[in-house]
Amino acid sequence: MPVNKHGNVGSFSSQLERAEGYSEIWKIAKETVKNTLGKYRPSMMLFLDDLPLGIGAYHSVGTNNIVLNKALVEIIESTAKSRLEVNAFTYTLLVHEYLHSLGYLSEDDVRRLVLKISRDCFGENHIVTELAQNSPWILLNGVQINEMPTPRGPVEIVKDFEKPNRDYII
Repeated sequence: MPVNKHGNVGSFSSQLERAEGYSEIWKIAKETVKNTLGKYRPSMMLFLDDLPLGIGAYHSVGTNNIVLNKALVEIIESTAKSRLEVNAFTYTLLVHEYLHSLGYLSEDDVRRLVLKISRDCFGENHIVTELAQNSPWILLNGVQINEMPTPRGPVEIVKDFEKPNRDYII
């Protein structure tokens, strides 16, 4: 099994399989980006919104915000075969937008980096790498979905998305 700077590839795989909630998946996303690229950005915020189903998430340049498509994640949650599939889907979207927040603006460059990070940290045969290589939307193959979700309310902020570093003195 390949080894990365953080240890054994299996470490990230087992963390992602056990992750519960956006903040745990986010922690893995940040660690894998830092592990592979040596880059890190604190103080990100996550919002959930009903977006067109062709948009998984987005980051507005110059902000610390990532907006995740709530309706799309709910569809994946209802059709996925396992929690790992849901977590891998969410991880792939979060890493993609995190890379944009780090200044990588080219979609092609970001897709290549997501694939590199996935291979380096999860290995060639992991579902994260498969989604990075083939598109997260492969999980929707054969799923009947409406083209546009009906907005169900205001944008939702994910509380405790990024836990503050408690290793400093206030």
